[in-house]
Amino acid sequence: MNSLLSAAFVLCWSSGFIGAKFGTGSADTSTLLMWRFVPLAVILLAVAAVSRTVWSGLDRRDVGRQIAIGALSQSGYLLSVYYAIQLGVSSGTTALIDGIQPLVAGALAGPLLGQYVTRGQLLGLGLGLAGVATVTLADAAAPGADAAWWAYLVPLLGMATLVAATFLEGRSRAPVAPRAALTIHCATSAVLFSALALATGSAIPPARTSFWLATVWLVVLPTFGGYGLYWLIMRRSGVTEVNTLMFLMAPVTAVWGALMFDEHFGVRTGVGLALGLVAVVVVRRGARSAGDAYRGRGAQREGGAYPERSAGREEGAGLPDPWETAPPRSEGSGAQRATR
Repeated sequence: MNSLLSAAFVLCWSSGFIGAKFGTGSADTSTLLMWRFVPLAVILLAVAAVSRTVWSGLDRRDVGRQIAIGALSQSGYLLSVYYAIQLGVSSGTTALIDGIQPLVAGALAGPLLGQYVTRGQLLGLGLGLAGVATVTLADAAAPGADAAWWAYLVPLLGMATLVAATFLEGRSRAPVAPRAALTIHCATSAVLFSALALATGSAIPPARTSFWLATVWLVVLPTFGGYGLYWLIMRRSGVTEVNTLMFLMAPVTAVWGALMFDEHFGVRTGVGLALGLVAVVVVRRGARSAGDAYRGRGAQREGGAYPERSAGREEGAGLPDPWETAPPRSEGSGAQRATR
């Protein structure tokens, strides 16, 4: 199940870069983002109003924190990504620059969240960075790459906001159900992007089929799929592992962009793709080994008196639906979450 979730997350998240390339060809960044999130927020808020259990256990402090997380992880991140693509940075290159985010998050996971990072995980992060750098340099040197040098710095702002959102969520006093978090994040983005579009006089959408196709694409794949799976996998596996999957976004987007938009894809791009795949394998093995050791110690403590309790926890028996109810901290946070 974890492998399927990871594969779906990579494809859905990568689709956001492709959709941005598709949409900004027919509309301004603020226009596209406004019409992506306004209908989405209406749908999610309507569903939340019917299913009141979504808000169960949330207080004003929780909602305020989720608003801040949404402003960082969606609004700030997407604005920088879309704007970079509008400036002429290719979808693949934008994803490649954002690929350094896992290295930053992984390096800070220990001091900020108290999570244990193994040597294998650090090795995987290093390999992933090498892969991202290889493909980034290849894309930047490709024929037809005419974006201004400072345009390549814009995605770095998005990377920084996503890292900040990741650690802000990680330091929360209690987890929030992914459905509730996604609803708050999208409503926050709808308000911010609407204000931006109105302020810049770009709120009226163009009468183009391509614009609305791009809007539907961006609502369904990267929003429901990408962000929903991002927070779900992070709670199940930890900050280091979920962010290591981000290394796959760059090569996957590069391949996708080459096939769909004829963007550059050469030998060095292939080498970077291979390094990204190796990085994910190394980190997953390191996390699994550490998790086995942790569970082995737990079984020694509990297995003698209550063997059925240990077995039930390993199989996930009795755990609530993660979309309806956030898992308790003991099942997937802190140092434990980084090794499972």
